[in-house]
Amino acid sequence: MTSAPQHDRPGSYDREVSEIPNPSTVAVPAIVERLADGAGITPVWRNELGGVTFRLGTERFVKWMPHGSEEIDLVAEAARMRWASHWIRVPDVLGLGSDQEATWLITAALPGLSAVSPTWIDAPEIAARAIGAGLRHLHEALPVAECPYDWGVAARLARTPNAYPDELRTPPPVDRLVVCHGDACAPNTLLDEHGQFVAHVDLGSLGTADRWADLAVAAWSMDWNFGPGYDDLVYAAYGVEPDAERIAYYRLLWDHA
Repeated sequence: MTSAPQHDRPGSYDREVSEIPNPSTVAVPAIVERLADGAGITPVWRNELGGVTFRLGTERFVKWMPHGSEEIDLVAEAARMRWASHWIRVPDVLGLGSDQEATWLITAALPGLSAVSPTWIDAPEIAARAIGAGLRHLHEALPVAECPYDWGVAARLARTPNAYPDELRTPPPVDRLVVCHGDACAPNTLLDEHGQFVAHVDLGSLGTADRWADLAVAAWSMDWNFGPGYDDLVYAAYGVEPDAERIAYYRLLWDHA
């Protein structure tokens, strides 16, 4: 996976990540140095809570998160990836650790490029179709009845009680309950060299919810990363007509929970 610029909207802090333009300015924690074991270390992503994702050589990534950031639970993320790996392609979890300073998650690199890599930023139609197809694959492959994780409206609003607008209190009826990615923004889909969907990354919020909780945000993220005019391609590749009511609701929910 190669890092690339992205412009995600507010929501979970883990979504507020950015490419690191000058990696040489980033201090590398001692534990990351040890984990690298002589391999090259490249800081690639930073989030608003001080966490950094490093690439170690060409085969591994380590997500390093300082303590005090309850919004990002790397242990829970690892558990979700391991669960999902029984049915879909996700990064293999190679290790977890913690010390007095931080927690870290080590994963194997996957082949392919992020949908917002320079290659696909110049081909938004291809990226949009791969994102829609990849999301359909995830929703069809992961079994709702066996999923132990909840990403539904009630669970999300419970994290921020009384801190959201009244419009969110009455969600539309569930269209189709699936196991959602939970952060289906464009950067979290990987494409092969032909522009076909390969895999998903960053599954820290994976859980059961209406499929529109993913769809509304996946299509919206095309605007943030590529500019307007490509969201319908996401829906078409997924195989669904846009649902204006659910799109509006789940985009509002994304901004508040």
